[in-house]
Amino acid sequence: MNTIRPCGCKGVRTCLQCEKDFNIQKSSLFEQLKELKAFSFCPLCDRLFEGWNPWEVRDQHPDHNNHEGLPFPGMYVQEHFLRTNESEELMENLDMLPWAISQSGRRKQNFGPKTNFRQRKLRNGNFNGFPATTRFVQQRLREVPVLSDFQTIEQCSLEYEPSKGASIDPHVDDCWIWGERVVTVNCLGDAVLTLTAFDATTNPQKYNLDLVSHYEKQLHLPLMEAKQLDFYKDKVIRVAMPNLSLMVMYGPARYQFEHSVLREDVKSRRVCIAYREFTPMYIDGEDKIKGDEVTQNAHNFWTDKQCNS
Repeated sequence: MNTIRPCGCKGVRTCLQCEKDFNIQKSSLFEQLKELKAFSFCPLCDRLFEGWNPWEVRDQHPDHNNHEGLPFPGMYVQEHFLRTNESEELMENLDMLPWAISQSGRRKQNFGPKTNFRQRKLRNGNFNGFPATTRFVQQRLREVPVLSDFQTIEQCSLEYEPSKGASIDPHVDDCWIWGERVVTVNCLGDAVLTLTAFDATTNPQKYNLDLVSHYEKQLHLPLMEAKQLDFYKDKVIRVAMPNLSLMVMYGPARYQFEHSVLREDVKSRRVCIAYREFTPMYIDGEDKIKGDEVTQNAHNFWTDKQCNS
């Protein structure tokens, strides 16, 4: 179904409302993934252990049934990144700003440049920075070693409502404009990130992954060799994203795995803020001039209630 529906969904993206209104039959990704061998990530030892439920795996730390676990390079989770009172005030301020409907039952607040991923075109549009009430989050990101030089150029609030069947389908964040480190701050509610290995050789243009080779030497972590990635085929990885936590994907976890949020893992209203940086081409490479205006505006924090569309 290619038309945009009143709920905001289009194409293969659906929510509970349009599935009911338009009698859309959709196979369950949850049930498909449950058939695979599952590993869950423990944020306290940065390793994977067998099991579908990442909350149970986390609770087993440090024993983990005497298993050493497996490495999963490029995944970082910091619990209690926000304090409870900070989260409450942040949510109050976010809800004072307008929300726009998005696909798959989500709502969003987007602050960043205009991008055309297919044509690889960037323009500043009316981007003039970020809400001042969120400035402290960006400042705190730089206190995390892997983010010490992180410069946000897009900040997007995302709301997941279980009553709408909110979710996000498996994908790799675009590699033409968004840089290596994909950052999520969980402001309200718990959720789980689900990842499966993605073989870019079958479709190198998808997600603009063919451009990664242009800046691969500048990555914080080297990508997995083909034999290493083969181990993860036909397996699923589950990462708990607790309320108040920070999650960073980079290196292999960011580029060699599709990630998703299944509707079955959204039990209550969940709000997160996603932060994106430029690829090296727009920082100090061939497209630096095109990125300079956006980078300059990304240092602004405004205090009025206006936001860019």
